[in-house]
Amino acid sequence: MSIKTQLITDFEQESKSTKRILERVDFLKADWKPHDKSMTFGRLATHIAELPIWINRILEADKFDFATANFTPNVAKDSEDLLRIFETHYSNALKALNTVSNDEQLQGIWTAVRGDIPVSSDSKRNSIRHWALHHIIHHRGQLSVYLRLLDIPVPGLYGPSADERRS
Repeated sequence: MSIKTQLITDFEQESKSTKRILERVDFLKADWKPHDKSMTFGRLATHIAELPIWINRILEADKFDFATANFTPNVAKDSEDLLRIFETHYSNALKALNTVSNDEQLQGIWTAVRGDIPVSSDSKRNSIRHWALHHIIHHRGQLSVYLRLLDIPVPGLYGPSADERRS
């Protein structure tokens, strides 16, 4: 199986779980956060919805500079907006992955910096796994804790959750 096919398979599978958890976000509680240092519920959910953009960033350039990136933290207006943001970034990332013509493209080096300070440098393949897939999975885990603390049923992501198990 090609690297491209493996990445697409993983991305599609993880995106199903991501959509399931994003569908549970209650925007009446968007400003809630479990700790002063934590993101709000709405910001964390929106961050997750936006994360597939890293696939495009990695495939479209060999370097990303946080110092010159124009970034404004976004919070979706409501559940419909959140799912639209996710679907847009998911669709664009999938299109970008499908444009990869050979595994050699994914072996090229991608570097993240903040001005002159190196942040990360690895193959595009590993960078996609780290900056997109693993990043989504990490924050999805955080979001599942937010759901639990807010007494919102947690969806199963790798099998049934405690809220879905039958007694």
